[in-house]
Formats: sequence, structure tokens, C-alpha cells
Amino acid sequence: MDQGQGIRQQLRVELPLISMPALRPVERARGCLLGGAVGDALGAPTEFLSIEEIRAKYGSRGVTQFEEAYGRRGAITDDTQMTFFTAEGLIRAIVRGRERGLSSFPSVVRHAYLRWLHTQGTSWGDIRLDEEAPDGWLIHETVMHHRRAPGNTCLSALRGPMGEPYKPLNGSKGCGGVMRAAPVGLVPRAYGDPFRNGCDVAAITHGHPSGFLSAGFLAMLIAELFDGARLEEALDRTEPYLQRWPECEEVGIAVRQARRMAESGEATPENIEHLGEGWVAEEALAIAIFCAVTAKDFRSGVLAAANHGGDSDSTGAITGNILGTLWGVGAIPQEWVEEVEGRKIAETLGRDLIEIANGEGDVSDYDRQRYPGW
Repeated sequence: MDQGQGIRQQLRVELPLISMPALRPVERARGCLLGGAVGDALGAPTEFLSIEEIRAKYGSRGVTQFEEAYGRRGAITDDTQMTFFTAEGLIRAIVRGRERGLSSFPSVVRHAYLRWLHTQGTSWGDIRLDEEAPDGWLIHETVMHHRRAPGNTCLSALRGPMGEPYKPLNGSKGCGGVMRAAPVGLVPRAYGDPFRNGCDVAAITHGHPSGFLSAGFLAMLIAELFDGARLEEALDRTEPYLQRWPECEEVGIAVRQARRMAESGEATPENIEHLGEGWVAEEALAIAIFCAVTAKDFRSGVLAAANHGGDSDSTGAITGNILGTLWGVGAIPQEWVEEVEGRKIAETLGRDLIEIANGEGDVSDYDRQRYPGW
């Protein structure tokens, strides 16, 4: 290792330590959700493009700002839509538990995903014959009804029974489970093990162990960062949770490879290729970890994740979730905050998740109307 490379690695480790002020929980929660939306929007124009196609269209550095996708700059995709519905489902499960003394994150979050399925063009009558109409405030947000290349596994799985880790619905390990799991890590641990909750939420649609264990890993990583751990420390703490599960080898190998690569290499598109393209869960998780660990700031991390030849919106979203939680909403460039689609939704869900999850006593009429307990 030459002297310059050694200095760069030292700066990568030390910069977050000297630039990370004490953050309020709501700053981390908003950073997680808004950071994910920004990373998703940066990667949306490059999804499905090869490295060569990205450079031919956007220049040698690839995208460096929001580019047009789905008819506008800063457009979010199904990744962020489902992440928002995950957050809403978690809040509604908490409201239900506080009102009735009994609740289940997987069943209530699945109900939230059924509302997302409705936004993608499926008649509500075909989804829930026993309910007149979907309720709550999120379903009425126009941006949630745009069809932005939704994953086929999510669409098909939600039309069947609910999957569980030990009762898998299918054998899919696509990244559609991990790319929406970050909000689980923002829920206080009094509501259960974040790793298990993340697995349960992903297994609703993705039954392969690598599909839901990657989501469990991300949820636990977010929980550690939310509690104030540094990124490397959070990764160290999360890996033992993974090792408790059977069939964890594939995810463990991917995470360790990403961490080894981060010790000596920059997150260039060519280096990212060694980790895969991100279409499957463990690859998307590994790419996001690689980009996050090597990031000198939020901008560099999400741009690295958005400029490889693969599922760039998903890897961009997960990287944004990680770095947004680590450094808070203030680390996200303001011009991206102002332009990204769904900004107000991310800010509102981040605030409400923290306030309601940490609330005491009875649920207010206002919260009950916005987040009915089902």
C-alpha cells in the first residue's frame, strides 16, 4: 500500500468521527427515509444500463446529479414506495398494539403492502373483499400511485398467502425484500429484535433465506447506527445476529467480501462488479455496504451506488438508508432534499415513527385517524 492510499484510508475512517455531531432520533429517522429516497432517485435513470451505457449517456463519471427518469428529475421508484409503506405499516402496528394490547408487525405490514399493491393497479375489491376501501393518509398521496417498475415477485407474492421465514411462500432471493427493510431498524428494540423483525417483513414476499436474511441484516445495521454506533462498529455487532440463523453462509460471505474490498479499494463501478449487480438480496446488501464504508460523505456514497451496471436504484436506496441514518438528514445535499420526489412523505413518516413509537399512554384521535391499527 502506497503512502497516499494509506492516508485516504485513514481519512475514510476518521472523517465521520470528527463530523458527526450528536443527532436527535428524528434526524436519523428522517435521514434514513429521505436518504433512501435520494439514493433511489439517483439510481433510477441508470437501472438496467451497463457501465458502458451509463458512461456513454452521462459522461465518464456517470450521473452526478438527478437525471430524468419516469418523466421528471428526482423520481422515486417502487423501492421507496414500498419503504414508505413499510414505515406506515410499522406505525400502524404500534398503534394497534397500544390500543388493543396485541399486534403483529408482519401481518400489519403485509396489510400495508396490500395497499401498495392497490396503488399499482389492482382493484381493492380483488385484494380485500371484507373491506370497503383502504384507509390512512399514505394511500391518498399521488406519488404512491405511480407505477415505477415494480418487482414481479412482490406483485405476485402479495396475491397469495403471507410468507414467513420458516414457512416460505417461494424461493425468491431478489432484492425486493431488503430494499424496503430499513424502517424496521428505526423501531425501538422494546418492540422486538430488529434482525428477526426485518426477516419477518421481507419473508412476506421473499422466501429464500438469503432474501430475508439480507433484510434482517440491514434492519439490525440500521438499528445499531440509529443507536449511535459507527459504521464499522455497527457491522461488527450485526454479524453475530446473522450467524444465529441456518443457511446464512451466502449472506455472510457477501458481507465479508464487501468489507474486505472496502479496506483497500474504492467503490468504482469495476470494483462493484466483483460483488455482483445487485439484483439479488445479498449482492444489493454487499454493494451498499461497500459504497457506505468507502464513502467520504453522503454524496460520494450514493453516487457510487447509483453508477454501476446493475440494480442501481436499489443499491442507491440502501446506501442512502445507511448513510442517512449514520450522519442524519443534515448530511444530505440540500439541492437533492429539495428536488427529490416524496420529500414530505419521508419527513412525515420519519417524525411520526419516532414520536408514536416512543409515545406513552393512549393513542391520540389524530394518530388513530392517520394510522388506523390495521
